Amino acid sequence: MTTTSLDFAEPAARDPAAGAPGERMIVNMGPSHPSTHGVLRLVIELDGEIVTKAEPEIGYLHRGDEKIAENMTWTQFIPYTDRLDYIAPLANNVAYALAVEKLLGVQELLPRRCRYIRVMCCELARISSHLLGVGCLAMDVGAMTVFLYTFTERERIYNLCEALTGARFTTTYTRIGGLARDLPDGWLAQVADFIPRCWKTLDEIEKLISRNRIFVDRTKDIGVLKPEVASDFGVTGPNLRASGVDFDLRRKHPYLVYPELDFEVVVGSRGDCYDRYLVRIEEMRQSLRILKQCVADMPDGPVNLDDPKIVLPRKEKVLTKMEELIHQFLLVTQGVNAPAGEIYFEAENPKGQLGFYLNSRGGGTPHRLKIRGPSFANLSVLPALLPGHMVSDIPAILGSLDFVMGECDR
Repeated sequence: MTTTSLDFAEPAARDPAAGAPGERMIVNMGPSHPSTHGVLRLVIELDGEIVTKAEPEIGYLHRGDEKIAENMTWTQFIPYTDRLDYIAPLANNVAYALAVEKLLGVQELLPRRCRYIRVMCCELARISSHLLGVGCLAMDVGAMTVFLYTFTERERIYNLCEALTGARFTTTYTRIGGLARDLPDGWLAQVADFIPRCWKTLDEIEKLISRNRIFVDRTKDIGVLKPEVASDFGVTGPNLRASGVDFDLRRKHPYLVYPELDFEVVVGSRGDCYDRYLVRIEEMRQSLRILKQCVADMPDGPVNLDDPKIVLPRKEKVLTKMEELIHQFLLVTQGVNAPAGEIYFEAENPKGQLGFYLNSRGGGTPHRLKIRGPSFANLSVLPALLPGHMVSDIPAILGSLDFVMGECDR
């Protein structure tokens, strides 16, 4: 990551009223550390217990996803999107599929049932991601019980994911032009049962820590991120909205059926760790509202485009008809025949705006594929955010940013 360069030979400016500066110490925090939430290394310069400089070092998880994509068909890359923000694979699948569909010019042709199911996938992923973010933040500052509450609810979400996709973690559920399969019998009823139980758990979490003196002292007025600084560094998602910036792609640049749904964009005011926690709590409630509307209004009909050049034909037709057999052979061996051109599409993922830049020269594989991972930009603000805080504040700040290194390193 390119960040503000650290010049450790030149001491940082110090307020004369604070007394004589002590000896500076350079400390490595990570890349193997429970409070860095993954393989993140922080090189921090300390004056006693006060952070004077900080530089995030990434690249310990780099897998070369963007280069791998150049040697795969558009569909073959879908499993790799699971491994970006691996806490919210369903949302990654949807964002990537929408990007390819924009390149193909079929985004507006998706069946309504497919759009509703994709929205449900995104919102379940958002709740799962925020539950982990809130639970880990609470545990980082000493509230172990909250972590158990949040992971109990995440286990219920994983049960829903398993029933829907056949996998709990790496789902690979979307397809270009639709979905891998329709909803299983009784799945909507399971979601309807999950909604009030999760809502009750969120109320319990707030009772536990929202007015807890230790939690408030560890998070309030800590890690204050001003809106202009957040915008300058490209911070997005709940971290940006907690700083008072009303920007959510589901409203500003809507996609799928979000324009038809009734929900509120949650915006904070102070931009500190406490506000980032509150924004995620309320965003989960809004996601539950969206899920309730999708369950009530789920339309009937197909979940895939009726286009054999984009979507695999049904197996029984492949086994009995020559034309469908040819379509399947071409799709599997050569991939979807995308037109030449370039597009950019980004979706409002749980951790911020996940963007895909696709460059096609025609044919079944991308010429170039670039990923804009929200955690990459969110981490870039650390050199401006950490100085002036105590070492004990670092876990609270990192936990409140709720990043994941999978989409940061790609």
